[in-house]
Parts: sequence; C-alpha cells; structure tokens
Amino acid sequence: MERNYRCRRGEIDLIMEDQGTIIFVEVRYRKNVRYGSALESVDYYKQSRLAACAGHYFSRYDVDKPARFDVVAITPEQESIRIEWVRDAFQVYLYRLPLKSAISALKNDHLHV
Repeated sequence: MERNYRCRRGEIDLIMEDQGTIIFVEVRYRKNVRYGSALESVDYYKQSRLAACAGHYFSRYDVDKPARFDVVAITPEQESIRIEWVRDAFQVYLYRLPLKSAISALKNDHLHV
C-alpha cells in the first residue's frame, strides 16, 4: 500500500494489508550486534514514534481496520544474510487505550501524541 510513509512524527518503512488488517512494518538492519541486534533496536522510543505515525496514517486516510506492527530484522552472517520477520512484534496502547480506540480518540481530538 505504501513505502516510506512519512509525517512529522516519524516514518513507517512499509504499510501493507493482509486479510483486512493493516500491517505497519519496520525494517531494521544491523551490520554487527555490538550495540544490540536489529530487533533490539526497536525500543520503546521507536515503538512510540511508529505508533504516532500509524495514528497519523489512520487519521489522514480515515481507515477503520485492525492493525498490527511487524518488524523485519536483517543481520549479515558469515556468507549469508539472516532475515527474521516478527509478526505482531509489539502491542500499542496509548493512554491505556487499545490502538483502534486511541486512533478514534486522535481523530476526534480527545488526546494528542
């Protein structure tokens, strides 16, 4: 659906749809694991920026579908590349609301990220 979706809150690498679910995909590459793996680099701060950007996407396109966040971690190994696709890598709750409710609240200007 989208690639490199940007807003002032951040960027989402890929936005896809599968069986009525919107999938926000973060792709991470690490040349080495000295400062943590590709998966570990999607920390709370990055997750919150992805959630804010997803909220912007839902609001902009008036989408009313379930969503999930996947992470694709790419790590070079001796003579190959290891690719891990983690489905539903993290859950997003804004102000203790599930993502769909939080996005609805964002659309209605009840809370801000």
